[in-house]
Amino acid sequence: MKKTKNRRFIVEFRPCIDLHNGQVKQIVGSSLSDQSDSVTENFVSDKEAAYFAKIYQEDHIKGGHVILLNAKDSSYYESTKTQAFLALQAYPDGLQAGGGITDKNAREFIENGASHVIVTSFVFQNGLIQMQNLNSLVKQLGKKRLVLDLSCKKRADGYYIVTDRWQKMTEHKITIELLEELSQYTDEFLIHAVDVEGKLSGIEIELVSLLGTWGKIPITYAGGIASLLDLEKLKTYGKNNLNATIGSALDIFGGRLSYKDVISYMKENKGV
Repeated sequence: MKKTKNRRFIVEFRPCIDLHNGQVKQIVGSSLSDQSDSVTENFVSDKEAAYFAKIYQEDHIKGGHVILLNAKDSSYYESTKTQAFLALQAYPDGLQAGGGITDKNAREFIENGASHVIVTSFVFQNGLIQMQNLNSLVKQLGKKRLVLDLSCKKRADGYYIVTDRWQKMTEHKITIELLEELSQYTDEFLIHAVDVEGKLSGIEIELVSLLGTWGKIPITYAGGIASLLDLEKLKTYGKNNLNATIGSALDIFGGRLSYKDVISYMKENKGV
C-alpha cells in the first residue's frame, strides 16, 4: 500500500450549515431519526442558508460543510436541497456538501458551487466498505473533490463508523490502518463524534487523541466543542493536526460562544 507523506497541519476553523426540513438548524446528533423526520433541536434559524454562507465568505473561511440531514425519500428533502444550493451558490468553492451523495448526484453539487462532496452511506453499505462505489466516485470527481465522512459512535472496544444520518452502525472501527487505507481515495476526512454532537459537553478526548497521532491529510473533528478551552484541548490532544467544527455553541446559532472570538482565537493560533 502506498503511504501518504506525513505532514503537520495548523488547526483551522471549519464552519457548518446543517439543514433539516428546509431550515438551518443545530441538533443533538444522536437524536436524528428518519421516522417522521424528527430530531431534538438546539436551534432553528429564521434565516436562509445563504446568510451563513455569506458570513463565512466575508471572513475568508473555507472548507466548511453544508449537510443535508433529511433522507432522499423525505418530503422535506427538496426544500433542504434548495437551501443547500443557495448556500453553495452564495459562496462558490468555499463550502463542502454532504448528505445523500452518490455517484449519480455528486456532480450536481459540484456544479452548484461545492468545493468537495462529503460521502458516507454510499461508500459504507450493509456495514461494510463498498470499494466499487468509492472507486466510482473517485473516477468521476477525482480524490481532490472527495471528503470521506467517518463519523462514529463509541463501543466498548473503540469508535465505529455510523451511516444513514448516524443511525446505522458499521463493522469498521476507526484505526490508523483504516485512515491509511482510505486516505488513498480522499482529500480530507470529516469525523463527527456523534455521542457528544450538539450536547455542548466537551470533546471526545479518546477519539481526538487517536486521530491526532496520524496527521497525514486534513481531518475535521466535530462534536462537543463549547468553549475556547475545548479548542485548546483539541489543539493539545489532537497534536495540532485536527480542524475544528463548532455548531450549537456559537452565538450565530443561539449559543454562548462568540463566533468572532473563535475567529480571533484561530487567527492568533495561525489557523485562518
